[in-house]
Amino acid sequence: MQGAEFSVETRGRLVNDITERLESFCREQAGSGLVHVFLPHATAGLALMETGSGSERDLEEAVERLMPRDDRYRHRHGSVGHGADHLMPVLESLSLMLPVDDGHLSLGTWQSVVIVDPNRENNQRTVRMRFVRS
Repeated sequence: MQGAEFSVETRGRLVNDITERLESFCREQAGSGLVHVFLPHATAGLALMETGSGSERDLEEAVERLMPRDDRYRHRHGSVGHGADHLMPVLESLSLMLPVDDGHLSLGTWQSVVIVDPNRENNQRTVRMRFVRS
C-alpha cells in the first residue's frame, strides 16, 4: 500500500477542487486498484460534484440555507456560527474510496473530487491518500 498527503489552502472558498492532485498520485502508482482519500478535520468534508457549471455557488447557497451562520448552535467556541462548521462532516464524508484504472481515477464525465470547507477559522487542510492495488 502506497500513501501520500498534501495540504490545501481553502481561504475564501467553500469548494476546493483536488481532482488533479489525486490524479497525479494515481498516475505515480501506475496501476489499477482503489485510492482511499481521507480528510482528518472536524469542520470540512469531501464530495464528488460537477464543478465549473455554477454548482459551486448552488452549494454555497444550500449550505447557507441549511446551516445559517448565527448564534443558534450549542457548539459556541470561535466566531458566531462556527457551530455550523462542525456539522459539515455529518453531511459530507470525511473519506472517499475511488476506483483507479491503469493509473487514472475512474470518475464520471462531470465528476470532480472536492473539499467542502465552510470554516473561516482554519484555512489549511490536509488530504491523506492511500493506494491499494487490485
